[in-house]
Amino acid sequence: MELESLLNALPNETSPKDRELVSRAFRIAEKAHRKQKRASGEPYINHCVAVALILVDLGAPIPAVVAGLLHDTVEDTQISLEEIRRDFGDEISNLVDGVTKLTQLPRVSHTGKRASDPLATKGELARETLRKTFLAMGEDVRVVVIKLADRLHNMRTLSHLPAEKQKRIAKETLEIFAPLANRLGIWQMKWELEDLAFRYVYPESYKEIASSVAERRVDREGSLRKICERLKQELGEASVQAEVTGRPKHLYSIYRKMERKGIPFDGVYDVRGVRILVENESQCYLALGVIHTHWKPVPGTFDDYLATPKDNFYRSLHTAVMYDDGKTLEVQIRTLEMHENAEYGIAAHWRYKEGRTREENFEQRVIWLRRLMEWRQDVDDATDFVSAMKTDVFDDRAYVFTPKGDIIDLPAGSTPIDFAYHVHTSIGHRCRGAKINGKLVSLDTKLTTGDAVEILTAKRGGPSRDWLNVSLEMVKSQRARSKIRQWFRWQDREQNVSHGRLLLERELRRLGLEGVGYERVSKELDFSSVEELLAAIGTGDLNL
Repeated sequence: MELESLLNALPNETSPKDRELVSRAFRIAEKAHRKQKRASGEPYINHCVAVALILVDLGAPIPAVVAGLLHDTVEDTQISLEEIRRDFGDEISNLVDGVTKLTQLPRVSHTGKRASDPLATKGELARETLRKTFLAMGEDVRVVVIKLADRLHNMRTLSHLPAEKQKRIAKETLEIFAPLANRLGIWQMKWELEDLAFRYVYPESYKEIASSVAERRVDREGSLRKICERLKQELGEASVQAEVTGRPKHLYSIYRKMERKGIPFDGVYDVRGVRILVENESQCYLALGVIHTHWKPVPGTFDDYLATPKDNFYRSLHTAVMYDDGKTLEVQIRTLEMHENAEYGIAAHWRYKEGRTREENFEQRVIWLRRLMEWRQDVDDATDFVSAMKTDVFDDRAYVFTPKGDIIDLPAGSTPIDFAYHVHTSIGHRCRGAKINGKLVSLDTKLTTGDAVEILTAKRGGPSRDWLNVSLEMVKSQRARSKIRQWFRWQDREQNVSHGRLLLERELRRLGLEGVGYERVSKELDFSSVEELLAAIGTGDLNL
């Protein structure tokens, strides 16, 4: 029984009260979805339970597990959000509200295209849905993780959908959801999302690589087993108690390396990888010393992510050595806690509650998400929003310093203008010059990790329109671009409204609709007021 399997999966310390809460949510979800089937033909409740089980595996708190069970009830059944709030309280209803996908696209997007308009492509409508989904998420990171769990199970069952839909959903997963899991540090989920999506986005490459991996699996596993035994023996003789395991090769990561480095399958797959888990940080360095003593390090392959963690708080020592057979052996060394962080990322905060450090890391992990939500309302165009997700959230990063020594995290390729807007919108608007490492530089100078940046400002004034000129490469981040556009919208509002009125009058005359009032037009096009409608037409946000 589905409920029994879910209750058995809950941690042993789960209270009877919480178990009853989960049972009640299951019964409500089962009743609500009773007449519904998945594309596979199985009962819809199976999907709800699968999402909840993924969340349990991540160590999610009970409210998130309950929300996982109920996440489709408001969207797909007769149950209202108010009923969820009445039966389960504000916390769970807010989570369900955040995850609920919109069942209908807006009649008109701010690009001026209706959902029924043939000019509104499927891609545009999908991006608009995605933008609306992220708008609904709010600032609660649990909503994001529930959404990822929902996407993961949908990817596991993607084979039951039409081919065109498979490819669209898989591509969206590769571009948005797998990088989002990576940004949250949930590598376990990232790898699976990537490999599942890879199968549908690049089917031929997937078949070739999957077939080659299957052919060599037995030999590879035997070779890795012997390597792990040897490493554990050498570490033990140096009084380093360690767990040594082979690292799995994920299909999409093999494909990416082949494409990036222009090398054949053998060049990637023949590189073996092992992971060494030790008790504490000092033993990480001891283990590294043992490895480098017995095998020659490959130049340029050592990375110390203990001293300088990645932006998703990943911590490990990485090295590569020439093993006895003359082939490269990649080695990761970390503690068990670091491993939990690497596998579960932000969800490790739920799995291990104790310790101030974890609380601080949790807050640091979601800073970027909170920043994303700060400007999400400013980005009306869905294509801009998805582009911004890729640029500001998933691109490589540059870490630079303020004059006070604070670290600022920016997309790679950012300029002093991006830095200024990151510090404060007002500083961005009044930015007139910059110093990098004490030297005056032009505002289109690209920042690199380690730069100390100082912004020179005027007492008043605003941004230059040149900053929005893509060919000049003055601004990289969507945050800065949005703030600049917003400034010009407000500065030019009267002019835009006047210009929009002229354009609307001309269009109504052309259509023979001179008698139609502006109020009616604004309501028909989903604008809150006539002024908003005219301003959108005047700025070109709404094309007539």
